[in-house]
Amino acid sequence: MKTIASTVTEYIKTKPYLASALADGIINLTSLARNIHVDIESLMRKPVNQGAIIMSLKRVSDDTSFTLTRKIINILKNLGDITVRSSLIDYGFLLSETLLLTQANLLKKIEDKKDVFYTSSRGVAESNIVVSKNIVSLVDVLFKNEVCHTKRENLSSITVKLPSDNINIPGIYYFIFQRLSWEGVNITEVISTSNEFTILVDEDQVDIAFKVIKNLKGI
Repeated sequence: MKTIASTVTEYIKTKPYLASALADGIINLTSLARNIHVDIESLMRKPVNQGAIIMSLKRVSDDTSFTLTRKIINILKNLGDITVRSSLIDYGFLLSETLLLTQANLLKKIEDKKDVFYTSSRGVAESNIVVSKNIVSLVDVLFKNEVCHTKRENLSSITVKLPSDNINIPGIYYFIFQRLSWEGVNITEVISTSNEFTILVDEDQVDIAFKVIKNLKGI
């Protein structure tokens, strides 16, 4: 049997921004109860007292599943080095039988160039490579027979090192990307390994993005 408390809890779980606002204590419970009253009654299929919704919201806001756990806070406080790079180009290529070989040829050409940035990701039907602007001409020559469907310029990257136990704790990436979203930062691409991740943003947003991530250490 559905209770008001369980219905409100499930409703909030489908609204991540509401859940975060409740956890941070920055939302008026009475106003929220008024706004979701109709939805809760619809889910319950019967009239519901607004006071009962407020009490349920109070329980939700106190629930540890809706608050930052000590583990997440510790991870964020112990973020490692934050590295910023600018003047990057993001290429998107359709997968082909020759694409991996072409990428291998590029790596051979740049393996001794310490001032060159290179990273790649591979999906089901396409692959992206991100490189420094100073090797664009080389990329254009080597990949001339590949199908390039996107080419984004004037990008910057921010690479963040995470503590090794981050892989056992849910919610870290969501929390970081949520903060970036709140500041209006548009992430064009995410590339990650076990203990670090890199985001690509437009160069005019890199300062804001860096500030947001750096401030996470002080939450």
